[in-house]
Amino acid sequence: MPRKNRRLREPERRRGRFLDAGIADGPGGRYRFRRITGEAADKTYRCPGCDLTIRPGISHIVAWTDGGDGDDRRHWHTGCWNARDRRRPGRFD
Repeated sequence: MPRKNRRLREPERRRGRFLDAGIADGPGGRYRFRRITGEAADKTYRCPGCDLTIRPGISHIVAWTDGGDGDDRRHWHTGCWNARDRRRPGRFD
């Protein structure tokens, strides 16, 4: 008998590397972003919003300029990314 294809339950579906992606406007223009799950975060990064570290295992946002090739990626705390319009202009770079 062939194996049945089971649908993944919602929590199992989110275990991937990215929760979602999109395009957002920022102080310096348009940016592409992805939400990285805590399970996929395996390095330490420095957040450009607060200049503090993002430790491994912490879910966060990766953003880069819309027209860029991804070499200008920056890893943000989720709260810092949500408050980017209230921060000084130019903090993204």
